[in-house]
Amino acid sequence: MLDAIYSFGVSHPGAISLHNFPKFLQALVKQDGDRMVDLAAVDLLRDRERGVPRYNQFRQLLHKPPARSFEDITGDARTADQLRRVYDGKIEDVDLMIGLYAEPKPPGFGFSDTAFRIFILMASRRLKSDRFFTVDYTPGVYTPEGMAWIDDNTMSTVLLRHFPALERYLSKVDNAFAPWVRA
Repeated sequence: MLDAIYSFGVSHPGAISLHNFPKFLQALVKQDGDRMVDLAAVDLLRDRERGVPRYNQFRQLLHKPPARSFEDITGDARTADQLRRVYDGKIEDVDLMIGLYAEPKPPGFGFSDTAFRIFILMASRRLKSDRFFTVDYTPGVYTPEGMAWIDDNTMSTVLLRHFPALERYLSKVDNAFAPWVRA
């Protein structure tokens, strides 16, 4: 278990960007061994089947201006050219996921500004709807000792309580959710 936890600490998640879908999931062999499945294509098809709006329509639903050109989406000439070829020059056909992955990321961000707006909206709604983060976040529910425990602990202290051998890695990071130093 210690090795599994350590691997989570040093493994960097894949960038949420174009050209970063795992290759083995693009040629996944079904259990019957009969055929391969491209899960990247399946993701797009499912979005289309479920009526997920296309990129420009989604931006308009967020009261953001639609992209007028492929360069507006990405800011990168090479990527814009790829998108233009894939979508046969029809900017209104760009799938939401593709557009979000193509957008430039603000400095220090893991995903695009448009995706970040949705993340903030969903995260805040999730927190507001959980009574243990709102009306029941009290010493009467958690006890005074429980509130002190919450205030005095971090993800690092929780991990170290169960896996003290991780001390040499966690002592070198300010945040256990940031990448750890490798052994």
